Amino acid sequence: MIGRLRAMWRRRSQVGMVEAYFRWTLYALPWLPVIGGVMPVMGLTGGSPLLVALAVGASGLNVVQGGLALPLLNRALNRYLKLGATPRGLLLVSAVLTIAAEIALAALVAVDSIGPGHSPDETLATVAVAAGASLTPFFMAHSLVVSKRRFLATLAADTVGLILLFGVLTGAWLGALAVASLLVFAGLWSLVIARPTGWLLGVVRKLDAARGTEARLAVAEERLRFGRDLHDVMGRNLAVIALKSELAVQLARRERPEAVEQMVEVQRIAQESQREVREVVRGYRKADLRAELAGARSILRAAGVDCRIEGEDETQLPPEVESALGWVVREGTTNVLRHAAEVRHCAVRTLIDPHRSVLVMTMENDGVTAHAPVTTGAGPLPGSGLRGLRERLQPLGGTLASGPVLQGSYRLTVELPIPMGAVTG
Repeated sequence: MIGRLRAMWRRRSQVGMVEAYFRWTLYALPWLPVIGGVMPVMGLTGGSPLLVALAVGASGLNVVQGGLALPLLNRALNRYLKLGATPRGLLLVSAVLTIAAEIALAALVAVDSIGPGHSPDETLATVAVAAGASLTPFFMAHSLVVSKRRFLATLAADTVGLILLFGVLTGAWLGALAVASLLVFAGLWSLVIARPTGWLLGVVRKLDAARGTEARLAVAEERLRFGRDLHDVMGRNLAVIALKSELAVQLARRERPEAVEQMVEVQRIAQESQREVREVVRGYRKADLRAELAGARSILRAAGVDCRIEGEDETQLPPEVESALGWVVREGTTNVLRHAAEVRHCAVRTLIDPHRSVLVMTMENDGVTAHAPVTTGAGPLPGSGLRGLRERLQPLGGTLASGPVLQGSYRLTVELPIPMGAVTG
C-alpha cells in the first residue's frame, strides 16, 4: 500500500506535488480546531444528561464539519483558481452546521447545572474557544470564494450576531465580548491561512504556464531561425545556380567548351549549398563579411553587372557585426539577381561615422523597372528577406531602411552602432 502511494506520488509532476502538498495541508487544518478547540467541552458535562447532549451535539456537528471541509475546500480552491464554480450548496450546509454548533455551545453556557469543579469563568473560557474553533472551517472556505472586503464584512456581521446570541442566552455580555474577540481571531486566522494558500497555488500554476509558454516560444524562435537561415542560404545559391545553368545552356547550344566550366561551378555551388544547409540544421551557420563581399562581386560580374565595393577594407569588426553584415550582402545580392531585371551597376559602400559611433553600409543598384515583381531588397515592397535581416540586426541595435532613390535605382541602408573600442584598423 505504501509502495503504491509512493509510486503515485512520484508519477506527479513537480507542480502536481506542490499543489497536492498545499491542498491536503489545507484540508487537514480544520481538524486542528475541532480536536483542540471543540473537544474540551466534553469535560464540562459533569455527568448531566443535558450537558452531555449539548456537548456531544456541538462536537458531533464539528466532526461533520471537518469531514465536509475536504470537498468544500477543494471546490473553494478551484473557485479561487478559476477552475470551477462557487460551491454554494456546500457553503450553505457548512453555514447551517456552524450556526447549529454555535447555538449548542451557547446553550451549554446558559444551562445552570454545570458539573462540579468547573467555575462559570472556566466554562465560559472553554466554550468561547470552542465557539471560535467551530467557525474556522466555514471561514476558510468563505474566504476563498468572496473578496477580502466582503469576507471582512461577513466577519463583522457574524461577530455582532454572536455577541447578541451569547449575551441573550447567558446574560454575560462581557463574556460575549470575549467570545466575539475569539471569533474575530478565528476569522482572521482562517483568512491568512486559506487565501494565501490559494494565491500561492495560483502563482505556481502561472509559473508552470509561463514555463510552457517559454518552451513553445523557444521552439517558435528556432523555427524562425531555421526558416530565415534557409531562405538566406538557399536564396542566393539557387539564384546563382539558375543563372549559371542558363549560361551553360546558351554556351552548350553554341558548342562552346566554357559550358563545362559553368556546370562545374554549378556543381560546386550545389555542394556548398548542401554543406550550408547542414550548418543551418545544426544552428551553426554564420556569414563571413569578406567572403560574402568577394562572392557578391564574383557572382554579379558573372551576370554582367559592374560591382564596386568601397570603404573600410582593413577594419576589424566584432564577429557578430561581421556576420550580420555578411547576411545583408548575401540577401542584397540575391535580390539584385532576382528582381533587378535590367541591372548593370551595383555598389556596396561601408563607412564608420566616428561622431555617432555608427557603421553605415549601403547597397545600391540600378535596373529596377516599374513593372518588376519586386518583393525584397531590390524594390519597394517588404518581403521575408528584409524581415529576416531586421530580425538579425535587432539584437545588435541595428536598423534597416530600403527604397528607391532615383529613377530605376534602389538603395538598401543598414546602420549598426559600433563601440569605437571594438573596432581595429
